Amino acid sequence: MTFSLSTGRLRCQLSHESSLRLSQLELPDVRWIEADSSPLFGIVANGAYLGARDEAMIVVDAQFIDEAYARRCITHLRHAPSGLDIWHHLVVYEAEVVEAWFEARNTGDAPVLVSRLDSIALDLMPAACEVLYYTAAWGSEFGGIRRPLQSAFVLETRAGRSSNQHHPWFALFRAGGGILSMSVAWSGNWAFRFEPRQDGGWRISGGLSDWGFSATLGPGDAIASPPVILVLAAGDDLNDISIPYTRAGRCCWYPRNALARQLPVEWNHWWSYEDKAIDEGTFRANVDVAAEMGIEVCTLDAGWFGPSDPGSHWYDHRGDWSLVNRARFPSGIRALADYVHAKELKFGLWCEIEGLGQLAQVKPELAARRDGERLGYLCLGNPAAQAWAFETLSRMVEDYALDWVKLDFNLDPGAGCNATGHGHGAGDGLYAHYRGYYHLLAQLRERYPEVVWENCSSGGLRLDLGMLRHTHFTFLSDPDWPEHSLQVFWGATTMFAPDALLRWTYSEWINGYAPQTFNPRDPSLQPHELDYFIRIGMLGAMGLSQKLPELPAWVRARYAAHIALYRSSVRRFVREADLYRLTEQPKRDGGGDRWAAFQYALPATDEHLLFVFRLPGSMPQRTVRLRALRPDRDYALRWLLDERSEQRSGEQLTRAGILFDGLRERDSALLSIQPHQAWA
Repeated sequence: MTFSLSTGRLRCQLSHESSLRLSQLELPDVRWIEADSSPLFGIVANGAYLGARDEAMIVVDAQFIDEAYARRCITHLRHAPSGLDIWHHLVVYEAEVVEAWFEARNTGDAPVLVSRLDSIALDLMPAACEVLYYTAAWGSEFGGIRRPLQSAFVLETRAGRSSNQHHPWFALFRAGGGILSMSVAWSGNWAFRFEPRQDGGWRISGGLSDWGFSATLGPGDAIASPPVILVLAAGDDLNDISIPYTRAGRCCWYPRNALARQLPVEWNHWWSYEDKAIDEGTFRANVDVAAEMGIEVCTLDAGWFGPSDPGSHWYDHRGDWSLVNRARFPSGIRALADYVHAKELKFGLWCEIEGLGQLAQVKPELAARRDGERLGYLCLGNPAAQAWAFETLSRMVEDYALDWVKLDFNLDPGAGCNATGHGHGAGDGLYAHYRGYYHLLAQLRERYPEVVWENCSSGGLRLDLGMLRHTHFTFLSDPDWPEHSLQVFWGATTMFAPDALLRWTYSEWINGYAPQTFNPRDPSLQPHELDYFIRIGMLGAMGLSQKLPELPAWVRARYAAHIALYRSSVRRFVREADLYRLTEQPKRDGGGDRWAAFQYALPATDEHLLFVFRLPGSMPQRTVRLRALRPDRDYALRWLLDERSEQRSGEQLTRAGILFDGLRERDSALLSIQPHQAWA
């Protein structure tokens, strides 16, 4: 029995005889996966590594499901020696994206110790390869590294947050053409292993990290591996990998409600009024200006909770959500929400629901512990902790009339909790925590379907396709100085849709951090520089953190003009279009490409939007060649917010490109490109 999961150009087949076999996974003329020999998945049970090719692994039954946007095969396997039954899931989406994971259940009479979960394991044919991956830390996310794959290599995170140390993604480039990319949809520790084979090929396996992990499955107990996403491309253009990720995410993974689909412009007080500098009067004054500028959401970040002390520090009181700092907010939070709503804006609030605060003393049994020591966060592997978090967030949403909740997490759990009595074992506390957090988020979205839930973790340190299945937006990084923002956006869009990525324009920080030097009141600030800063923030979901009442009149007017443009013209592309990175990754501190160009393309209407940025240290001119245009069609080009337009053919725009030779350093261009009226 063979099931074809093929869609579009991607050919995928599973054979079910006495065993499960991947008989085909390839693109036309691009075959580099040794399908027949691939283990397909892997699980270490009682010290033995088991995969689909294990001689004792037999097929019980298989189910093929043809869905609206995908084809799915669920194969029930049995491994009698270990007592495990395994349900292997393989999904191929119309976007030509593959997803794989499995569930294992102990159907025997004795406990089974599970110590590794590889959601995918594939053998590659011999070929010279280069691997691209991203390093990550606070303020230095998406550090792109591309190097030859020459020896055994493990790409992983052990910090307990998915994108601290590395981002859960890679792309493998084969000499002569072809790209294979994978991403783990998991918010904790994960791993990809690249192991050389004797024939010169490679075995790639990935899923949950086995560092510090083990789970004892008693009779009847089950465990699931995190999904791993796979994308193949025929050539060497990374856009051919990122566009399928984006399309699959939009159609099948990302939750969306009316407010999230709107892609509203958000103001957040944080960097300009960090913690102690925010109070009720200051927030209201900013709301007044935000309404005039066209901003649609106003978010109160940290600083609102804890004891009623003007000098209290937010970090010391994370978890004390029942306390409102009345010294700063004498009228309370609901009065502030009502004020925002009276301006016909949406109201958002920051919360670190995993933080402990006084809960560590009131309910010490809910705290995550390792070897008896508190780890500083709530163990959501504990059903009682999940219930407390759900009740607490529900009360906040209802009592404060919240439209938007920013959920942060500001510590590294490492291997996680090993306390007994939490509903998990000594080796799977971190695993249980993230399963519990996902469950909590699903409950909240079900109860409050119109509330937007934003993911944040010290900026961008818990950024993955697992979290983006449970939250509407993810915050990309705390710092937002221009070069950093361009580097991060370029890297993030290799795996995420731009409309899921919230960025603020270049913020004014009241506390010191060397690169964050923006001062909107600087008399030397030029209009073209301000446009450059703002437009970088318009590439995804747009936000800003500024002292709005203190903006000079011309700066405020320029912000308002861009916000109006974003709302009327730009966000439709961000929300719906394919994104092409037309230049290489720009990098912080003068590295990488010193020009950055991004093209949004709407295939259905053949409309396009082009952002071009000239960074410091760049050559004075650059030719940018566009993609996805019809060579036989004429296009009207219009420089937005500038008095300039022209007409060119699709062939000219793709072959010769557009020469940008009039931009200064820290300058930008924003172009609308649409079919000329004669071709409409």
